[in-house]
Order: sequence, then C-alpha cells, then structure tokens
Amino acid sequence: MKIVILDGYTLNPGDLSWEAFEDLGECHIYERTPADLVLKRCLDAEIVITNKTPLKREVIGGLPVLKYIGVIATGYNIVDVEAAREHDIVVTNVPTYGTDSVAQMTFAHILELTRRIGHHARSVREGRWSAADDWCYWDFPQTELNGLTLGLIGLGRIGRTVARLAGAFEMTINAYDPGTAEDIPPEVRMTGLETVLQESDIVSLHCPLTADNHHLINAQKLAMMKRTAFLINTSRGPLIDDQALADALNSGRLAGAGIDVLSEEPPPPSNPLLTARNCIITPHLSWATRAARVRLMNTAAANLNSFLKGNPANAVT
Repeated sequence: MKIVILDGYTLNPGDLSWEAFEDLGECHIYERTPADLVLKRCLDAEIVITNKTPLKREVIGGLPVLKYIGVIATGYNIVDVEAAREHDIVVTNVPTYGTDSVAQMTFAHILELTRRIGHHARSVREGRWSAADDWCYWDFPQTELNGLTLGLIGLGRIGRTVARLAGAFEMTINAYDPGTAEDIPPEVRMTGLETVLQESDIVSLHCPLTADNHHLINAQKLAMMKRTAFLINTSRGPLIDDQALADALNSGRLAGAGIDVLSEEPPPPSNPLLTARNCIITPHLSWATRAARVRLMNTAAANLNSFLKGNPANAVT
C-alpha cells in the first residue's frame, strides 16, 4: 500500500519520527508539495496525508485508487469533503491535540501585551539600560492581570482551559458561546456577546470558523469594546476583519491585539495588521509545541491504522 505525505515539514522538521506511518505501508514523504505536483505525487496512492496542502475536487476526481485522506490538523477545509464523499473516500482529522499549547499561547500574548517583555528585553540588548539615567525604565504601561475581566468568545476545550488559567491569575471571566457550552468552570459567567465585548479588558477568540461567524469581529463589534482593551486571536484568522482591526488600533480605538492567525497565511505584505499600531503577530505557531506535535503525529497514525482495520476514527465523511 502506498502512503503519500504531501507536506510533512511543518509537523516534523526533523525532531520526530515517521515510524508509525512507515509501519503501515510504503511511505513517500515530501516536505512540501506545490499545487501543480499534487496530482502527480498522489496518482497511484491509496492513502494521502496532508496538513495544509489542498485536495480539490479536480484532484480527488483524478485519483482512481485513493481510499483515504488523513488531515494532520483539526480543520479540514483544505479537502473538498463533498468530492471525497462522492468517491467513497474516507477523510479524517485530529480534533484534539493542542488544547494546552494553544491556551498557553493565548496567555503568552496576553502577558506580552500587558508587560511587553519582548520589547524591553530587546531595548536592553540595544544598550538602553546601560545608558539609562535611572535604575529602571518602561515604555509601555505595566498592567497586572488580577482583577481584570477576560471575555471568552467560544467555550470549547481551549476556551475552558484558558478560563482555568485566567482563574489562576484571579481574573473575572465572562464567556459567550453560541452553542451549548459544557463543563463550564465555576468561575465563568456565561453572558451575551455584546456584554463580553463591552465589559472585558481582554477579549479572546476560541471558536471554529463557520459561515455564520466570518468577520465576527468587525468595525461595529470593535466599537463596542473598551478603548483600553486588548483583542487576542489564536483561533481562526477570518474571524476578524483585518482592516477594521488595523483601523481601530491605528486610531487608538483599541489598545492592542495579539494575533497568531491571519485571514491569509502566509500573509501578503499588504496585510494592514503587519504595520498596525500595538499589534503583536506570531506565525500561527500556537499549536506547534513538540508535545502537541507528538500527539498530532500519533493520533493521525492511529486514525490511519483504525481505517485499515475497518473501523475509521475521527472520520468527517
């Protein structure tokens, strides 16, 4: 059986092992696959594994022996699921692997915005402390978290984990979830979206991207937030209208933002958030701790093993 891994580098840049997949068949592992080579590389494969390389309808239709697509990620919008279903191809994903890593990155952004550790560390290396007239200095207000209100939009696994971390910082926690939130931590007050936006000192997004919440955070919603508030997004880029957020930051309507995801990735140089005031952007790495990647690798391999045994796990088709 031929297994093709289209874009293995991001998951495994060399610090993990592909042994779990290699034990299941003849593995062809590519670090990256450009769009014009996807069909060629997958042509005689029964199993295709992808992280972010799209598998579109025309490609799926041209792969006569393909039986299984394993997405090494939670989101599977890169696969034309309807086309896969029409061709009786099983598609699986990995729904849980990075909960702690993403929650911790959320607080990394929160702490950076409230304490500006990175900025001040760079200024020390540039010689400013050595040349300072005083024994200390700071360029941004230094803010304690205890007593601040954190607003969570989405209270799934990651949102609940962020809430527990916020509780350790003695923050007040409001949350809005359009679905039915389960296992609500006792310190969380469920409320409406407008209340979360209006009352929170920090608003953090933890919801999946759907047709209904594209640009959930737009100019109108940003206008509801405190001028001193921070916005955090470690969820999905298109939840935010990039231009509206850039405008709010540049005008002083919002104090700052911590963003790990953007509407287009990698972002074009023209993305307005790249030059926006007080906007800290990381390159979609909240999921990428080694521990999370090990879980991702193991679960993806287990998904394939289950399929080969006739009992698919985490199937989305």
